[in-house]
Order: sequence, then C-alpha cells, then structure tokens
Amino acid sequence: MKKISLFVSSLILLLGTTQVLAQNADEVINKYIETIGGKQKLEALSSTKMELVANYQGMEIPVEVSNSKDGKMLVKINLMGKEMTQVAFDGVSGWSTNMMTMKAEKMASEDIENMKNTATRDFPDPFLNYQQKGYKAEYIGKETKEGTECHKIKLTKLPQSINGEKIDDVTFYYFDTENNVVVMSEAEIKEGPMKGQMATSKMSNYQEVDGIYFPFTMNQFGQEMTVKKITLNSAIDSKALEFKAE
Repeated sequence: MKKISLFVSSLILLLGTTQVLAQNADEVINKYIETIGGKQKLEALSSTKMELVANYQGMEIPVEVSNSKDGKMLVKINLMGKEMTQVAFDGVSGWSTNMMTMKAEKMASEDIENMKNTATRDFPDPFLNYQQKGYKAEYIGKETKEGTECHKIKLTKLPQSINGEKIDDVTFYYFDTENNVVVMSEAEIKEGPMKGQMATSKMSNYQEVDGIYFPFTMNQFGQEMTVKKITLNSAIDSKALEFKAE
C-alpha cells in the first residue's frame, strides 16, 4: 500500500507541475500579446510591409518584406542599385531568384508545403491564438540572455517536410521578464552545410506603429538589420508575385 500511495502522490505532483508549467506558458504569452498591442488589434491586421536595411560585410542592403493574412509573402532586396525578388509566394505557389545565376526559379514542392503550413498561421505572430493553429507552447523556465532575465518558451509548430521526412518544427523564444517582449529566438537548422547548428535571432528597440509594437533592430546569423519603416494593411501587388521566367 505504501508503494501505491507513493506512486499516486508522485503522479499527482507530476500532474500538478505540468499544469503549473502550462499555466505559466499561457501567462507569459498572454502578457506578450497584450504588451505588443492586444489580441483584437493583431487579429484585425491584414498585412505588414517592413522596409529595412541589412548590414552585410560593411555594405548596407535595402530590404522590403511584405506579409499578408491570406499567406502571401514578398521579399525584395536592392543589391548595388539593382532590385530583385528574393521570395514571392501567393499562398499557393512561389518562386525566388537564384543568386548565382540571377534567374527566377520556382520553389520546390517541399518548400511550398512548408510555407503553406506557416504563412497564414504565423501572421502576424505565431503566438496569437497558437492553440487554434495546432501549435504547442511549453514553459521551460527562466534563463539569462546577455544580461537580461527571460522566460524561456518552447514553441512546437506543425512538422516541416525536409528531404521527404516530417521533422518537428521547434523554436525556443526568450521573453524579457520586465518588458514582456521577445528578445531572442533559437531554432536548429534542419538542412544544408550548417545543419545541426542553432540559428539565433535577436530583437530589440520595440517601437509603436498604429498601436502595435514591433522590433526595429534585429540580428540574424550575426547580421544586423535596422527597420526604417513599417506600413500596416496595405495590399501586396499581385503582379509582383507572378513568376517571371526569362
């Protein structure tokens, strides 16, 4: 009987701990959503257009990133005075410019499938109504990142297709405990020469745009990016998304 009682007590303790962690995850996420503008304003967004400058080896490269609620995405860069489309996705199919040949190429079927899974679900924020999207959030605990105390949340999204295999899509997010905003994210690279390494993104300098807060300073793979302007609810040019074969 003592062994059974001990087992039951341990089970209750385990379930109780799990419930507390789940509750903490939602508390952190809810504070974050409220801090950056609130659920109602985020749900009302139809699109975002971000104009930024990426610093690459001392060279400033203008970049324009547009996303919409219906899954459209357009990424344009200006390289030495020449504008080119880096990513164009209309919600169904997509294409990009091969930086070696400088020619337009249609996206592979796996890339299209992955974009379909995330394009609408992650707009305007993956944490907005995350449970309805089929995502799972887990509270890991507190951790200090670059001198800032953070809540660490593990977000598991829908699996990605990588070389014919379904791979869990997991990202760790760090929320500043004082300001309730995301300051860093980490995700394992699934393919390519850097496979297995952690891709780290940093976000700071949050500023308000029409009642919603966005990070205006970002760093990805050590590359600094500074946002110059953000425009909300402007339509993405459908012609710019059309495949342009040469």
